[in-house]
Amino acid sequence: MSRSYIEALADDIRRRVPSELVPDAPEALFLIYAALGLAKGERVDGRDVHNAWAAWMATRDPSHDSIKPYDELTDEVRDEDGPFVRAIRDAMRADHGP
Repeated sequence: MSRSYIEALADDIRRRVPSELVPDAPEALFLIYAALGLAKGERVDGRDVHNAWAAWMATRDPSHDSIKPYDELTDEVRDEDGPFVRAIRDAMRADHGP
């Protein structure tokens, strides 16, 4: 079975993230990141990635400490979004842009 355009983009983004940062069962998360990339392109930022992650995490562990507004996160927690922001931007630059 062939992959859809959004699955292909999700796979591309995932390949660009260091493997040690990829969570267990990440398929839905990377599909959300793919939709985010298609919506915002290279303008995606840490706030966007955090909100996408929070939506995903709310279905997995709704009591997770980091499910809170971006402005309430510590700088250390915000920095954790950086590799995902870069992966989405790089994937959109590569061949998935508008």
